[in-house]
Order: sequence, then structure tokens, then C-alpha cells
Amino acid sequence: MKMRELIGTALVPGGDELRLFRRGDDFIIAVEGNELMSSRMSGSEEALATMTCDRLRSTDGAHLLIGGYGMGFTLRAALATLGPDARITVAELVPGIIDWARGPMADLAAGCLDDPRVELVLHDVATVIGSATRRYDAILLDVDNGPDALTRAANDQIYSSTGLAMARAALRPGGILAIWSAAPDPRFTRRLSAAGFAVEEVSVRARSNGKGPRHMIWFARAG
Repeated sequence: MKMRELIGTALVPGGDELRLFRRGDDFIIAVEGNELMSSRMSGSEEALATMTCDRLRSTDGAHLLIGGYGMGFTLRAALATLGPDARITVAELVPGIIDWARGPMADLAAGCLDDPRVELVLHDVATVIGSATRRYDAILLDVDNGPDALTRAANDQIYSSTGLAMARAALRPGGILAIWSAAPDPRFTRRLSAAGFAVEEVSVRARSNGKGPRHMIWFARAG
């Protein structure tokens, strides 16, 4: 078995240190002893984009906000699904993540950050959401490990009642808040409903071949 090689570190503002490992052709981003993401498992992150686009009332000229970039699986899937008149804003808090995408993981990124439909914002997605009113057709969140914040305590605010209210205000009528999580969370489902969203929960496999552990995606439609 090939050994993991540490090829980069990046500090999460107000949080822990991320580590980028390479094992053969695979990449792994980890924090402490926890594997946050792997290039071997992209299915649920891609589903976050494709299933959201399927639920949009129209994709013509759609404006999506994706937070954060991760390994770019969600962004690339959205770009492959949406037409040339779409816009995608990507909010990424950790500059090192983008450095990795343009450096050791450039082949994996496949130029997605340079697509003319993409605007990159190096900022906390919570701040980006809070500064918007009826701007987005969909907000796609793959931040931390889901509602159970792992890398940064401040990420809890995104999934709080206040954070959900800001997300609803940032969406256009009928817009969708889509949230990825490593595991189900019934309390969060109830919180989404209490925030005024019509909630759909979907369990998806981690791998694009339909195998691997199950992850959770909430699709919450604003009124």
C-alpha cells in the first residue's frame, strides 16, 4: 500500500490546520485525525450540484452561491449542468484551498475556477449570505462536516436559526438552500422547517459509482 505524503498545510481562520496529503493519484484533506474529503469520493458533492439544479424552477440565467470550494466537485458538476448564461459565486474562507486547486491539484480542478461563469470570493460564506437580499436562485453549502461543525466553531452560525433566516433572505422566491452533511441530523431538519423552509432530505452515496458511506443532503425551498 502506498504511503500518504504530506504536501501542504493551510490554517482555517479561527479554526484548525488543514493538511493536504497525496497517496498515489489520490488527494486527501484532513484536520487532526479526521479525513474531511478525498478525491476518491466525489459522488455526494456532485449530487449536491446536480440535484439542486434539477429542483430549480428554471436554470436559465440562474445564479448559484457555493460555499466552500473543497476539491471543486460541486462547482464542476454545476458548471457541467448549467448553461452559458448561468453565474456561480464560490465563497472560500481558506486561501490555501485555492492555492492547492491551482497548484498540486490543478489537474483535478480542470480549470473550473477560470470559467467565465465563476466568481471567486475569498470570504466567509456566512458574510456573503448576510450581505445579500433575494440575490441567489440556490445556495449550496458544503462547509465543515455539515451542521455538526468540526474544523471551526464559528461555522455553527451558518446552521443556526439566525443563519438560516439570513439564507432565506438571500434567496429569490422559490430558491433552494442545499446543505451537505456527513450524517443525518433530525434536530437540524426541524430547525430548517422552523425557519420557514419546505424541507426534503435525500440520502446519497459518497462515491459516484453508488457505493461508499451514505451522506445527507437537505433541499430546503424558500417560500
